[in-house]
Amino acid sequence: MITYLDGTLREVWPTQVVVEVHGIGYEVLIPLSSYDRLPQPGQPVRLLTHLQVREDAHILFGFASPEERDLFRLLVTRVSGVGPKLALAVLSGMDVMRFKAAVVDSDTASIAKISGLGKKTAERIVLELKDKLGVAAAWEAASADKAPSAEVRAANDAVLALIALGYRQVDAAKAVREVSLKNKEAGTEELVRLALKGLV
Repeated sequence: MITYLDGTLREVWPTQVVVEVHGIGYEVLIPLSSYDRLPQPGQPVRLLTHLQVREDAHILFGFASPEERDLFRLLVTRVSGVGPKLALAVLSGMDVMRFKAAVVDSDTASIAKISGLGKKTAERIVLELKDKLGVAAAWEAASADKAPSAEVRAANDAVLALIALGYRQVDAAKAVREVSLKNKEAGTEELVRLALKGLV
């Protein structure tokens, strides 16, 4: 498995690059999100990679950040009907943070707007990834623009506590959201107690 390429950027297009490493030029397919962060040709570059081995080809996919590669791998291994081409389309159409937030919020409309995806594929992505992305994604999304408020922290901690008790993330988040709307001043323990009543 090739984990990364550390070399000189020789050729650049929006969907692929050529990286020279010790005299060998590697053709690497990339998403637009990584293209925007590349240096000029002739400059040093490091790309994290994922190698796909097929009967007729070995294909390298490259990423500017671990988050991009992790999401790519999650999509191709965990979502039925999504291969490398669609996974690259997702990364090209929406940044990782926004995508995770859309999954957590079941925002299939935003995901369906990505070129190459449709409503059914967007619904399948949300259905199959929601539990896997989990509360960490919601926390990251909340932290992207500003630090989470005390209410947001209490709600996230309550959801984590319910997951630790064995409840699914989707059910836990729904239960906490419902009780937190009616009890805005409630702390984590009270939210857990109130949510448990609705989950029993």
